Amino acid sequence: MGLNGAGKTTVIRMLLGLARPSSGKVFLEGMPILSGRQGPWARVGYLVEMPYSYPELSVFENLLVIARLRNLRGKGPIDQIIEQLQLEPYRHVKARNLSLGNAQRLGLAKALMHRPDILILDEPTNGLDPAGIVEVREMLRAMAKDQGITIFISSHILGEISRLATRIGIIHQGRLIQEIDARELDAVRSKKLLLDPGDRPALVEGLQKLGLKVAQREDQLLEVMQEEELESYFLRIIHQSQPTDG
Repeated sequence: MGLNGAGKTTVIRMLLGLARPSSGKVFLEGMPILSGRQGPWARVGYLVEMPYSYPELSVFENLLVIARLRNLRGKGPIDQIIEQLQLEPYRHVKARNLSLGNAQRLGLAKALMHRPDILILDEPTNGLDPAGIVEVREMLRAMAKDQGITIFISSHILGEISRLATRIGIIHQGRLIQEIDARELDAVRSKKLLLDPGDRPALVEGLQKLGLKVAQREDQLLEVMQEEELESYFLRIIHQSQPTDG
């Protein structure tokens, strides 16, 4: 996760062997990734930003091209991925006539047809409307849960990352400045305050109007929870990473 220009796409390109790091090494599945060399690509699927498909070929024909490049035999793998990603109604539709959401489905189908262990995605919800974003999110969540696929995803859409990821890394100016579990992220953004309401019954209503979560404990104390907005937390971590003068 990071601002535009933070280095997210560069990291993806290094993982895929499309860019060489200026220092250090990149490993994927325990194998060093060297530009122009062989890697663990039989176990890796990837989708870099908006997927490209041959516009005048149908969904089936686009997948057939990928199947041949992957040395997959027969129509079985194509039929399976079409069914999995709910592309059957668009099997014979040309790629240029697909909605953004279905074009993204086709891109994911091409990345998944060889049944990879790792799926690398760069801004997979770019250009999608809210319904399309939810659609892609639920699709990825199901893949991770049902098929055990490890998904490495880059995005600047904080809300989507927080709903999808189990572990989050924040990148700024080419550096990883924080790595945190999603549950831990929720915890560090939450503040708890205990209040004695005394004889002020309007206190609860007033706190709730401020958008605070209020619960009364068995000892009659009020437990007030305040959650820092994701955007505020994200910008605070970036600011704290900046070098200070003197």
